[in-house]
Amino acid sequence: MSSPHRSFSKDDKDTRERFCRKMSMQEYELIQDEQEDESCLQKYRKRCMQDMHQRLSFGPKYGYLCELQNGEQFLEAIEKERKTTTVIVHIYEDGIKGCDALNNSLTCLAAEYATVKFCKIKASDTGAGDRFSNEVLPTLLVYKGGELLSNFISISEQFNEEFFAVDVESFLNEYGLLPERELPALGNGNTDEQDVE
Repeated sequence: MSSPHRSFSKDDKDTRERFCRKMSMQEYELIQDEQEDESCLQKYRKRCMQDMHQRLSFGPKYGYLCELQNGEQFLEAIEKERKTTTVIVHIYEDGIKGCDALNNSLTCLAAEYATVKFCKIKASDTGAGDRFSNEVLPTLLVYKGGELLSNFISISEQFNEEFFAVDVESFLNEYGLLPERELPALGNGNTDEQDVE
């Protein structure tokens, strides 16, 4: 009578164990490859999201207070911008109370709101200096899509004698003229550029 249990020779057992061991190594290598692929895919996705965030979401970046030299540059700064870009223009003259403080405040805000184009121009350089007497300075004009959104004449009267960027920021936010503050870079800040190929 034959036993239901099949007996394997020592050679058969060795072959079977090696076969199982090879399968395990193959499976292990396959799993490792899948994990590496997933890691590369995650890095690639993160890089794509960062690129898209930078390129599409926020348009051009400025980050500084631009000095306009004449009326032509003034018009170009307003009319040749994207329709979605807010342009804030400070019309000033040297020696007028509040003009220096507003220029300093706008310089700070330009660094924080890099998607907003901040400009300044001397009233005498606009080509319409007679419209901007010393009594109406400093004047702040806000444009979007080439259209004037707001016009603040003698804006320094809206603030205390000494005012700072946070005061100007709060004032502009009251009128909804500044966008949301920019989001920090995606991820935890340690982007390993060399990891993404």
